[in-house]
Amino acid sequence: MPERIGKYTLKMKNNVTIRSSVGIVGKKESEGPLGEYFDIAFKDNKLGQPSWEKAESALQKTAVCELMKRNNLENADIDVIFAGDLLNQCISSTFGLRELNIPFLGQYGACSTMAQTILSASVFIDSGAAERAIAVTSSHFCSAERQFRLPIEYGGQRTPTAQWTVTGSGAALLDKSEGEVSVKYATIGRINDLKVKDANNMGAAMAPAAADTIYNFFTDTNTKPTDYDLILTGDLGKVGSQLLKEILQRQNIDISQNYNDCGLMIFDLEGQDVHSGGSGCGCSASVFCSYIMKQLIENKLRNILFVATGALMSPTSSQQGESIPSIAHLLNIIKN
Repeated sequence: MPERIGKYTLKMKNNVTIRSSVGIVGKKESEGPLGEYFDIAFKDNKLGQPSWEKAESALQKTAVCELMKRNNLENADIDVIFAGDLLNQCISSTFGLRELNIPFLGQYGACSTMAQTILSASVFIDSGAAERAIAVTSSHFCSAERQFRLPIEYGGQRTPTAQWTVTGSGAALLDKSEGEVSVKYATIGRINDLKVKDANNMGAAMAPAAADTIYNFFTDTNTKPTDYDLILTGDLGKVGSQLLKEILQRQNIDISQNYNDCGLMIFDLEGQDVHSGGSGCGCSASVFCSYIMKQLIENKLRNILFVATGALMSPTSSQQGESIPSIAHLLNIIKN
């Protein structure tokens, strides 16, 4: 069973291995700075499906099936799959994975879902509740725009603080094998709400949650930023990343020397006209499951903090004038 360290952090007692991972993206993402690292890149963002929502389901199914294929596993070899997405009732996950007949636990952490699913899978593996588990999530630019903002056809002007929802998916296979990459610690985030109401400024809403979780992890583990090769947040974008550094600086924590954000990495902010950067569950999922995992396997990174952030809003809450509460979950991932 995991051991509680401090107030918010769990330490895995066994060797919880991220045995393999797959990151897949759409056309725009494949044209960005990390294009060569993604395992699969689709040129047709509809993936041959009749709707954007069905295309997102196909993204998840493709990621999971490719992951099992690469590891010579059948559906019956997986004890449980943790999956979630941004759409109402997590329909991308349920409809995408329903035919696989794998025990399923749906997750919703908004854009923090990749960290949440890996965290949940790690606890299951470490406790013995599962021998093999898959963590997966996805997002799609067009399905997210239709649900949270306006249909693409409307042609609305995007504000400078707005982020571009990534069309992509990431899937990771976890077990207790003697693999190259392991989950060492996991910090479960708390809901933070500084009453931001602007749905076109996700970075400002999520930065306080990221700062809270990072601070709690350092306090629980008695470590500091320089102990890690990389502190990676999951899609705060340009605005949120700057705010995060400022918030932590006020607490005498300087992450500026080894910090980056998936939303800043996946796109060329100027050349691809994405304003404040990338967002969506598929942002941190595709970046972590492709580029970051490859960096760990190749010994270019050895000890990282992966902090995925999520805005816990819905169209209903926004229409009722609610603010945007946010969450961030942290994983300490090491190269063995």
